[in-house]
Amino acid sequence: MEKQSIYGLTISDLQTWFEEQGDKKFRAAQVWDWLYIKRVKTFSEMSNLSKQTSDLLTETFDMSPLNQVVVQESQDGTIKYLFELSDKNMIETVLMRHEYGLSVCVTTQVGCNIGCTFCASGLLTKQRDLTAGEIVAQIMQVQFYLDERGQDERVSHIVVMGIGEPFDNYDNVMKFLHVVNDAKGLAIGARHITVSTSGLIHKIREFAENGLQVNLAISLHAPNNEVRTSIMRINRSNPVEKLMAAVDDYIEKTNRRITFEYIMLSNVNDRPEHARQLAELLKDKKKLTYVNLIPYNPVSEHDQYSRSTKEDVLAFYDILKKNGVNCVIRKEQGTDIDAACGQLRSKQIKKKERKVAQK
Repeated sequence: MEKQSIYGLTISDLQTWFEEQGDKKFRAAQVWDWLYIKRVKTFSEMSNLSKQTSDLLTETFDMSPLNQVVVQESQDGTIKYLFELSDKNMIETVLMRHEYGLSVCVTTQVGCNIGCTFCASGLLTKQRDLTAGEIVAQIMQVQFYLDERGQDERVSHIVVMGIGEPFDNYDNVMKFLHVVNDAKGLAIGARHITVSTSGLIHKIREFAENGLQVNLAISLHAPNNEVRTSIMRINRSNPVEKLMAAVDDYIEKTNRRITFEYIMLSNVNDRPEHARQLAELLKDKKKLTYVNLIPYNPVSEHDQYSRSTKEDVLAFYDILKKNGVNCVIRKEQGTDIDAACGQLRSKQIKKKERKVAQK
């Protein structure tokens, strides 16, 4: 029987587990400190626990659910990791360096079923959801990597924007958020965490009720149903007008700003009329919305798309700004290391398939 990842437990879960073993629940705080502050890699290193307790933890829980397969470092400091899970599936995680700190982009599913026609993540359909422990372990693996370099660097921000649709794995993502946000552990502030969704309307409304001050981003990528449906299959069941109604409800409930992600695709969604439509779509939400214009990272399997020219991006940006829309053109990172999310994983799987075919 496969052991559960210790990283998938909240401190409350761990307290309950110790009490069920007939032990004191304060043991959970001791283990928590070893996991997230001292960051040991084995239970035997937890020196203030008895050998009996350490052995029981070892028998019950896993501390290494991820195996590092590939690490790619960009000239700009971005680091991309390919991890193998215990079932041999592979996922990607990315460390990005910003002026405000170190941000890690985590994956939440093996593959993706959302069906965005420009995206490398969806080249392989969803195999399964990641557990909360497997998502937390991505943060830990990156932090271990930093610790081993001896540079006293700490993961300070998280974006849940890797392979998969986070709200399609809602319960595990929520548990992950509670673990990494815990003040006695990694203590990554809720306002330093952003969760992205392609627009699962019922989950946006549920997210508004969770009480966490975590940021929400929505992958919009088009200002109308015609264009959005052509590039994002999810728009058929979650059309723009219903998505915007959910956005209104979220803002009313939380009074928190939403970021709209908008990948710029040449002659698809980057025309001046699209910018004007987007400004109109957001006109009554300007105070609490923000548009992130994203240069497209070409994917060989989706060669029908190309990135918008610098001139078209700037023209689009200018129209939004003139209409009072808060927006920014995202700075590119990691363009020299399989930049598009899912590319590294796809490349590695193809390499494996070629080796099998040659045998």
